[in-house]
Amino acid sequence: MMRAHLQALAAALGALLREGEGYTLWLEAERTDFVRFNHGKVRQAGAVEQAYLDMRLIRGQRQATQQLSLSGGPDDMALLEAALPELRAALEQVQDDPFLLLNEQPQSSERIAQHALPPAENMVADILAAAEGHDLVGILASGQMSFGFANHLGQFNWQQGESWNFDWSLYSHGDKAVKRSQAGTAWDGAALRGAIDEAAGQLEWLKLPAKTLEPGEYRAYFTPSALGALLNMLNWGGVSEKEVRSKRSPLLKLAEGEVKLSPLVHLAEAGGEGLSPLFQREGFIRPERVELISGGEHRNSLIDPRSAREYGLQPNTGSMEFAEAMQLQAGDLPRDQALQALGTGVYLSNLWYLNFSDRSACRITGMTRFACFWVEDGKIVAPLGVMRFDDSLFSLLGEQLEALTAERELLVDAGSYGGRATQSKLLPGALVKSLRFSL
Repeated sequence: MMRAHLQALAAALGALLREGEGYTLWLEAERTDFVRFNHGKVRQAGAVEQAYLDMRLIRGQRQATQQLSLSGGPDDMALLEAALPELRAALEQVQDDPFLLLNEQPQSSERIAQHALPPAENMVADILAAAEGHDLVGILASGQMSFGFANHLGQFNWQQGESWNFDWSLYSHGDKAVKRSQAGTAWDGAALRGAIDEAAGQLEWLKLPAKTLEPGEYRAYFTPSALGALLNMLNWGGVSEKEVRSKRSPLLKLAEGEVKLSPLVHLAEAGGEGLSPLFQREGFIRPERVELISGGEHRNSLIDPRSAREYGLQPNTGSMEFAEAMQLQAGDLPRDQALQALGTGVYLSNLWYLNFSDRSACRITGMTRFACFWVEDGKIVAPLGVMRFDDSLFSLLGEQLEALTAERELLVDAGSYGGRATQSKLLPGALVKSLRFSL
């Protein structure tokens, strides 16, 4: 329904344009069920249905944009008609944008995923059954998300699909908990039960006295979630062409060939397998896959249309130059052998408060969080006291990287401020020979 509605709005708007004017329309819509859990019970449930349209008017190198909230009904056209003179007036006040670049070769597309989720009630029933007897807290978000684009050149793009995201923790006592997240486009109640059972097993270790380590270097295993916290930092300009050209990228030394990572590192932006649309706000179609790092060497950066205009390149991403569907190639270490391979060291489930301590060296500092453990001879023996680490990704993903797990986990941003997030990562776990703890 919303697809046809956007097409009708685009056609009607096109008929109102004056000579020399153009437009783009960008639609984000969702129908989402939200369920909040606490103490293993449903505490709040609700549903959100919303659609927001960014209407941009263009004349030459000038642009002005207004966001509209759509109902999906006939009144929406009146909103566009009211916004049009306001945008025309705004164009008289703004200057030419020298870096404005719009797709002028129409490429229409449609991708409608066939995955069908069960009703939210069924998903909730699976969660409650798996969480019985545990203090589970979390938020389930599930439903359909749609994205659309149209412009005055007749281009029309549409993507629609269903997905779910369950961000949850099992609480133990005090500040002790096991935090996990699961997501996907198909519901798997058995996998959810397995994850909750595994987390429940870790609760027993959290009851033991915490192990306090002296500052120093230790062998470490990062779960996909912990590794994801580190790789999130690369979206702070690390994969951006603009930041590389401006000499501000934390991966600048890698991009310029001054350093190399481990041959095990193959990092890509896999837009064709993510939740975000392959088209973007300026009408360009993103590649299905962009190799960022191959065999430890820099291959490409992400280039938005503005950088493409400034540096004479072809755009390959949206407007923010960050990875929306990051993938790290799996290794050959079976996940169930990770502790044995670690031997003696730290098992890191979750990290937080991350920041750059030395951006030029890609050095990151942060804190251990939920369910981090001290391991001896391949067995967890104690929870780890809160520690601060400070180390470089050039080292952790370079000479110190020993292995990556054969299995990967899909991690989806649980954010819902203004709308459900679509940023995702598909990551293995990582075993490193040395991680430096400073406090």
